[in-house]
Amino acid sequence: MSGLIKEERLQRILQVIQKDGHAIAGDLARNFGVSEVTIRRDLSELDERGFVRRAHGGAIISTSAAFETPIIRRLEQEKECKEAIARTAAAMIRDGESIFIGSGSTTAYVARYLTNHKHLTVVTNALNVSTDLATAVDITVVVLGGMMRHDELSLIGHIAEQSLCEVTFDKVIIGIPAIDLKAGLTNDYLPEVITDRTILNRAREVILVADHTKCGMVASAFVAPLNRVNSFITDNQTSPEFLEGVRAQGVRVIVANDVRVGTTHLARNLHDGENWYQAQTETTK
Repeated sequence: MSGLIKEERLQRILQVIQKDGHAIAGDLARNFGVSEVTIRRDLSELDERGFVRRAHGGAIISTSAAFETPIIRRLEQEKECKEAIARTAAAMIRDGESIFIGSGSTTAYVARYLTNHKHLTVVTNALNVSTDLATAVDITVVVLGGMMRHDELSLIGHIAEQSLCEVTFDKVIIGIPAIDLKAGLTNDYLPEVITDRTILNRAREVILVADHTKCGMVASAFVAPLNRVNSFITDNQTSPEFLEGVRAQGVRVIVANDVRVGTTHLARNLHDGENWYQAQTETTK
């Protein structure tokens, strides 16, 4: 495994420590085919990011790592904003498309608004998304394999990444813990980063869904630049200054509101051209 890039090696090291609770620098060096000096630097970096604590000869898992609140609790946080965002995102999906839906609370609501679509294929690494779509007879659900992240109900790691190479999709709908105009898309959970990057690399069109609480935030691990996103859907509590900064990077901004617009009508306006989008964005300036 000596050919691993640094960020991927950090991910693998963290997976070992999370599984066993600790790791010895010498063992890691042999397993990854690098020097102990390199491993000690890696462990120091993981310590600085708050994922592990250095210990004599190696490292142990950090009990104070500030991971995200479990998804079950996040589903109730900013619920109205997330549902408004989800309705708008679902309206951008056409019958017959193949899409990927990532893990997260806002993306979970998107899945729930897709159940009336026809001939849709949904690829996902989120167990809750697959469950929500299980009874939608006109939707084909493809679930990736991988290691389960219990708090998130998501499947990540090299098995998930390999599975992604076997599928294609028209659109990707993802959430992210933190979005910043300079730092881009970032995540606090290092083992998920490589999976997120693989998902983005497979996408022809990326739709980012995130409420105002994620904007202007920076987490410890870089995922992708903001301009990797094609469309950003957020709620009307996101600051106009932040939205303008997103637009300046070439990303289409759509501000969802709490008005329950019929899905078919909204989707038609979105697909027929930019008039609806321009009218919406003008009201946010």
